[in-house]
Amino acid sequence: MTSTRSAPGADGTTVGYGVPALELVGATKSYGSHPAVCEVDLAVTAGEVVTVIGPSGCGKSTLLRLAAGLERPDGGEVRVGGKVVAGPTWVPPERRHVGMVFQDHALFPHLDVARNIAFGLDDLPRAQRAGRVAEVLELVGLSHLGHRHPHELSGGEQQRVALARALAPRPTVVLLDEPFSSLDANLRTQVRTQTLEALHETGSAALVVTHDQTEALSMGDRIAVLKDGVVRQIGTPSEVYESPSGRFVASFMGEADFLPAHVRDALLTCEIGVVSTVPGWGRTDLDVEVMLRPHEVALRVERDSTHRVERVEYYGAFVLHHVRLASGSTVRSWQQHDVQHAPGTPVAVSVVPGSRPVLLAGDDALTAPPAAARR
Repeated sequence: MTSTRSAPGADGTTVGYGVPALELVGATKSYGSHPAVCEVDLAVTAGEVVTVIGPSGCGKSTLLRLAAGLERPDGGEVRVGGKVVAGPTWVPPERRHVGMVFQDHALFPHLDVARNIAFGLDDLPRAQRAGRVAEVLELVGLSHLGHRHPHELSGGEQQRVALARALAPRPTVVLLDEPFSSLDANLRTQVRTQTLEALHETGSAALVVTHDQTEALSMGDRIAVLKDGVVRQIGTPSEVYESPSGRFVASFMGEADFLPAHVRDALLTCEIGVVSTVPGWGRTDLDVEVMLRPHEVALRVERDSTHRVERVEYYGAFVLHHVRLASGSTVRSWQQHDVQHAPGTPVAVSVVPGSRPVLLAGDDALTAPPAAARR
């Protein structure tokens, strides 16, 4: 079935699903001699949520500010609904048909919830404003709080008001700048779910900046991972987590350990033994590194093993074991909460059947054997 979701373009026309609601083409921005964003290409289609993640100072907030019109790019273009809004021409933020949700909510303390939401509806006839405010309040589950002021709301309620205000003018794309970072863990999960439901209900495109890996993986239809202003990988959550482009993405998007390994005739081995077969690597003889995530590492108590549990961290439902191998290298292993091997316990270490370990040469992941490694 073909989706009929759509969103209004920057000039009020309709942008259909599959057409970029937001597009950055070669977007570049520097502050003095410091490059913040370097020739970034990124597109968000109507109805799609793209999360942007990276370490502090990687350029993710600058990317969002370029899209919003709060910064001018030094090079490249920004397009909203197919219309160029930055580059050869310049369209100010208030005319881009872009909604913005800030980290600190940025609500007007002297206005009640309904008037906060109505603030961005000046272009709508007065008779229609109250109806639109009521619509978005119902959308975010706050119909009963329109008369209250921001200080009378919880942090989660304030965040939903900010989202309602951003959605009220029916923007082409909604930009969210670390919108849940001020909330506690349980409330953050709840508000994140409500936000996704509202975005999906309206069919809005959304670009979400976050520093939280779980948030990026659970919210995004796609994830863009930034480092030093450069997109290191963009793909679905499963692609980025299970098939990282290299050491940085692998380590940043989750716990990862790296062990020296060897591939010979499609058989991958390392210090803990046979890891797996590597389809397509027949007649290959190559030293590599193998990336193992904790959920891929199995442990079994074995009296004669030279591998020892070094440290145990209890997380409630799961227990993380740090294991020192005979070589001095370490790996981590998640176990169910009722499995706790005390520090000093000798254990056999293996790979969970069905795992697909990632191979690396230097800092880059290998998707095929180098020609020089063929025998």
